[in-house]
Amino acid sequence: MPSAVSAARQILTSLHEVMASRNNAQSKLNQVVELIGESLDSEVCSIYLLREGMLELFATRGLNQDAVHVTRLAIGEGLVGSLAEHVETLNLAEAAAHPDFSYRPETGEDKFHSFAGVPIVRMERAVGVLAVQHVEPRRYEEVEIEALQTVAMVLSELIANAGLIDDADTVAASPMLTDPRQVSGLSLVKGLAAGHAVFHQPRITIEHVVAEDTEAERARVLSAFDKMREQIETMSNQAEFGVGGEHDEVLETYKMFAYDEGWTRRINEAIDSGLTAEAAIERVQQRTRMRMRQIDDPLLADRMHDLEDLANRLLRIVSGQVSTAARLGLRDDTILIARNLGPAELLEYDRRRLKGVILEEGSLTSHVVIVARAMGVPVLGRIRGLRGMIREGDLILVDGAQGIANVRPTQSVVEAFEARSARSRERQARYAALRDVEPFTRDGERITLMINAGLRDDVPLLNLTGADGIGLFRTEFQFLVSAALPQRDRQTRLYRDVLDTAGDKPVIFRTVDVGGDKSLPYLRAEGENGDENPAMGWRALRLALEREGLMKAQARALLEASAGRTLNVMFPMVSEPWEFDAAKAVFDAQIAFLRGRRKVLPEQIRYGVMLEVPALAEMLDVLAPKLSFVSIGTNDLTQFLFAADRSNPKLAERYDWLNPSILRFIRRVVRTLAGQQIDITVCGEMGGRPLEALALVGIGIRRLSITPASVGPHKAMFRKIDTRELTEQMELWLNEPVGDLRGALTEWADERDIDWE
Repeated sequence: MPSAVSAARQILTSLHEVMASRNNAQSKLNQVVELIGESLDSEVCSIYLLREGMLELFATRGLNQDAVHVTRLAIGEGLVGSLAEHVETLNLAEAAAHPDFSYRPETGEDKFHSFAGVPIVRMERAVGVLAVQHVEPRRYEEVEIEALQTVAMVLSELIANAGLIDDADTVAASPMLTDPRQVSGLSLVKGLAAGHAVFHQPRITIEHVVAEDTEAERARVLSAFDKMREQIETMSNQAEFGVGGEHDEVLETYKMFAYDEGWTRRINEAIDSGLTAEAAIERVQQRTRMRMRQIDDPLLADRMHDLEDLANRLLRIVSGQVSTAARLGLRDDTILIARNLGPAELLEYDRRRLKGVILEEGSLTSHVVIVARAMGVPVLGRIRGLRGMIREGDLILVDGAQGIANVRPTQSVVEAFEARSARSRERQARYAALRDVEPFTRDGERITLMINAGLRDDVPLLNLTGADGIGLFRTEFQFLVSAALPQRDRQTRLYRDVLDTAGDKPVIFRTVDVGGDKSLPYLRAEGENGDENPAMGWRALRLALEREGLMKAQARALLEASAGRTLNVMFPMVSEPWEFDAAKAVFDAQIAFLRGRRKVLPEQIRYGVMLEVPALAEMLDVLAPKLSFVSIGTNDLTQFLFAADRSNPKLAERYDWLNPSILRFIRRVVRTLAGQQIDITVCGEMGGRPLEALALVGIGIRRLSITPASVGPHKAMFRKIDTRELTEQMELWLNEPVGDLRGALTEWADERDIDWE
């Protein structure tokens, strides 16, 4: 069997002659199936094309000719329909054994056992299928599959030019692209946004597939690689979030792929087979997409998206066609539409006009979501088939909180959305006016309101909101957006910048909390399977104490960044006192090291723990003398108390935070630490919800660390309450639990005109 390159080249040479002939399209397809069948020594070769929404048998060698233009399969029907639906390759030794197999008697295919098929792709959608079959059961070799995939690209050009397939533009005239429509997806970044649809990736049509001069095509690709690498380097130095920040580390991943020799080699091999530079890049990209659909690891899949982001950039450069929408510039308020989006490309958009993003894919842990959250741009993900539902320029209303988008909304929907947005703006204006107002209750109790942060760009929100400090700085964000373990000097710069920006306001740094559902490919524990136990596995402090170098580097970075200042450091997921002692010992060792080198040390170091594991509550009396503060992480604490994985959709909403069990647990912690000089803060999502915050104040909590957007509403709410009255009522409800505590608290707040929404 010849190599993949020579096999494809041999077929392409003959195909070039077929395409150059003056025969009609049907005649050409008839010649193509004969040519491929002979070249691959396959008894059957068939071409199915998408016509009127069905896959129609257009040409065949080996099947009954009477079935041509008679056999039609729906998308998803049979092997042919299945691979078109999923845009994937099938290679089967025994076709009938596949669950999607569908026998069509008119074709006479019952005697053929083996089956291999590849999609014919045009503008990222399957417009047909190229299939081969053989009497003897056998899997086709990789060489043959690659040859089929290359031929499918040439066929794509042939059938599109001949007008044999459904025109993508005809879909735009269908009712589904003119009528109002509401789509639902995964809420990745919350918020309200309105704007006109702009596709991030303008369609790039590959005009020529077969190369005339292989060396000339190779030179074009090499030049495009140089230009792409130059662009990435420029973005690294000019990213609007600052040089040396977390986003710079995201771009390090891009550099890794941009200089990957394997990627370059595969594109060159495709050119050697006879493809043009554009077709070669698209050919490799198609294979990448197919492989991505088979990847279960979300982090690895995100890295594959980064690679495709670069492939799109390379294709635009080499083709000389229109760049991304960012390069063209946004003329109006925009909702950006993309299959997926690389963080580097998101950074190119004008933040004044980019109002929201909708992705066909996307995940809560993807790099682009981290960047979008820092930009304050609402994002919806996991909405498939966007090009089949949305046209360029369509008005879209995005509700990031509910995870919905209204496309081409009716006037009544627009008016309701505008009214809601207006109310939101009015509330924000009222809250902004409270920026310098301290949150005292009616009876004179001072409530400390701090914010949660994780990026350098979150810190200026301290002054914008009038918050008292940062109650939780998630240091793991820097690790999550990095292609490799962040070096100590990079960590030091981040922590110092955060402290400089915060000024006199305190910042509590939580040591790195990774592992489980925040797994890092470069820092994975042996034998740990995040899918089996994402929350209660080898993560957070457990992992950090095992990876001694990780903990040492972060300890020294925090100490050096806090020189001459107060350092507040908090250890996550402490379950026993000895774990706290072991973590503090790492800091003590680094203090001794720095002191020995006459380095300036922090003026004061305050140590604290995250109370997430219920077992720690039983040992607080032992640990308390060593602590300056305790932060209750209600997200993990709740799921541990109820044995309910919050990532499981069936359980995520089952256990209410206004359940007496969780409130009584927190009240017991408050009473255990009463009278000691220990700050008690609730820093989970529970504290950011108004009714839940009322309940927490009613059981003795006086410090909350919440999202920046919650600071203003909480200030306004707390100014209307009397803590003595609230505490008395909460005592009654918790000592003799009512059936619906949420309803009871809602009624109590409404009677006192407390705005809790």
